[in-house]
Amino acid sequence: MKKWGNTAKRLPAIILLAAIIIFLELVVRIAQVPGYILPPPSEIAAALIDNHALLLSHTGATLSAVVSGLALAIVLAVSLSLAMDRWRGLKEAIYPILVISQAIPIFALAPILLIWFGVGLLPKILIVTLVCFFPLAVNLVEGFGEVDPEAIDLMKTMKADNWMIIRSVKLPSAMPYFFSGLKIAATYSVLGAIIGEWLGARAGLGIYMLRATHSYRLSHLFAAIIVVIILSLLMFKMAELTGRVAMPWQKEKNNIMEG
Repeated sequence: MKKWGNTAKRLPAIILLAAIIIFLELVVRIAQVPGYILPPPSEIAAALIDNHALLLSHTGATLSAVVSGLALAIVLAVSLSLAMDRWRGLKEAIYPILVISQAIPIFALAPILLIWFGVGLLPKILIVTLVCFFPLAVNLVEGFGEVDPEAIDLMKTMKADNWMIIRSVKLPSAMPYFFSGLKIAATYSVLGAIIGEWLGARAGLGIYMLRATHSYRLSHLFAAIIVVIILSLLMFKMAELTGRVAMPWQKEKNNIMEG
């Protein structure tokens, strides 16, 4: 029943999306809009099917940068957040710089990384890391700041060391914040990889999109965009599923609140 309820909630969005697709198909066909300006949805679907092998190959290249960059961002964000929580002076010094760094466009940094590291996988990984690092680090810092001080005091009275306090109190308390940031970062990771490929790469969905644009094959471009959307949604769902597995108590809490 609950599964059917979730499906029923999505039904209006599905119906609206189907109506938009049908409307676009009719408008493009009736108005005879050239394919290099706006291809009909049926032509986009055909490009998606006919070029699925090539799209999968480029998706694999993009996914390598996405997974590697996101993993590196998680390691750096967790390490730095723990350090900032441990040493207040470090937080006061670094946190404002993290906020200011978000004013720097990634398009300005990406060419520098390409000059330093060349055209290959490494610059894309670093770009993804830069894009994903901020939401992870900020959410973790906020999570550590919301830990119940009485729980920490209780652990100290039980002669617990810093690592025991982190493992038993701080990390479990901050996990909801971490996974909130991870869902944002997982979605941004695909965008970061695409940006890196636009500025310089040998393979990837970004390269595929550039080639389709330069040859005025908009149906292929929209097909690649659909793959990017699907990949972003899959990354978001993977982060959400990982959060559910890592925090089973959150599911029980939500069930109690819904009940």
